[in-house]
Amino acid sequence: MGSDAGLILLSGGLDSATAAAVAIRESSSCHAITFRYGQRHLVELEFARRLVSFFGIKEHIIVDIPVDIFGRTALNPLSGIDIPRKREPDLDRSIPDTYVPARNTLFLAYALAFAESRGIRAIYIGVNSIDYSGYPDCRPEYIAAFERMANLGTRAGVEGRAFSIRAPLISMRKSEIIKLGTELGVDYSLTHSCYDPGEDASSCGECDSCRLRRKGFMDAGIADPTRYAK
Repeated sequence: MGSDAGLILLSGGLDSATAAAVAIRESSSCHAITFRYGQRHLVELEFARRLVSFFGIKEHIIVDIPVDIFGRTALNPLSGIDIPRKREPDLDRSIPDTYVPARNTLFLAYALAFAESRGIRAIYIGVNSIDYSGYPDCRPEYIAAFERMANLGTRAGVEGRAFSIRAPLISMRKSEIIKLGTELGVDYSLTHSCYDPGEDASSCGECDSCRLRRKGFMDAGIADPTRYAK
């Protein structure tokens, strides 16, 4: 496999779909990895599969992580913690209860092992540090630190076949992400962002993710294909 192949962490959400479009543009071939960790919004896995088909991604694996690993988070339906609603993420920079302990560190570690085993050097992740919920593992300094660790702790890294952890959306507003994805041909009706979807997969419209998504489409002047319950 050529070293110009890419691996995308694909959640089924708006940001990861856009990052996947960037990865496909920049890579000779693209692979995807998705995680099932008992999340409340498990429907996102179906949307990830739809995106894999839409993009024609050649290899897609789903990794199972026990829900007990991430016990205390509102995204664990067994935690008894409610999903925060009607927050103003632009104004409230406190870390909300939807934070999942060390999630991106664990996800990127799996992705790193997958990539090294296949000779892939570029790992794409759709994190964002502008229009986001304040998670510490979505910041540029975190991504830079993980990349340093990846090249210190792998055979490929110490032998000079360096990894690049690419976060192409990290400094973009949500509206800019949507405009970029639209330019790259992303079908956002195939994405799902809600933390607490209904049984019919409709989006709640009130969680941080829904509010950021809705505002992003509005600011971009692009029709929002999302089906909201409220």
